[in-house]
Amino acid sequence: MKMTTKGRYAVTAILDVALHDSNGPVNLSDISRRQDISLTYLEQLFSKLKKNGLVESARGPGGGYRLAQNPDQITVAKVIYSVDEPIDVTRCKGKQNCQGDLRCLTHDLWMELNMHISGFLNGLTLADLINRNNVKQVSERQDVVMMQLQS
Repeated sequence: MKMTTKGRYAVTAILDVALHDSNGPVNLSDISRRQDISLTYLEQLFSKLKKNGLVESARGPGGGYRLAQNPDQITVAKVIYSVDEPIDVTRCKGKQNCQGDLRCLTHDLWMELNMHISGFLNGLTLADLINRNNVKQVSERQDVVMMQLQS
C-alpha cells in the first residue's frame, strides 16, 4: 500500500492539534514548525479536515484550529479519508479489472488486506495515539525545541 504524504501529514497535523488544543486554538505555523510540514500544505489539509467536520477554526489574534469532536471519536481512518486519501492495496482500486478487464490471481488477497488495514485504522482513535508513551515523549521534545527556537 502506498500512502501519500497527504494522509500521513493529515494524521500527524491533527494529532498535533489534539495534543495542543487544550491551551486554545493551535496555529498552523506552530504545527508547521513542530512537524516540519509546509504551511501551504497544512492550509490545504485543514481546509478538507474542516469541511469534513474534524476541526473548527478560530479567527483573529490567537486563532487557529481545534478539534471539532472528542479525540476518542476521531479515528485515523476518518482523518485519512477526509483528505481524499484512499486506503487500497489493489492495483485495480477494487474494480476487479487488474489483468486486462479481468480479476487477477491475487485480487482476493489484496482485498482482504484492505479490510484488515481499514479495520485497524478505524479501530484506532486520536485518543489512543495521545495515550501512547512514545507520542507524549515526542510531543514534549518538540515543545522543548519550539521553546528554544522562540528564545
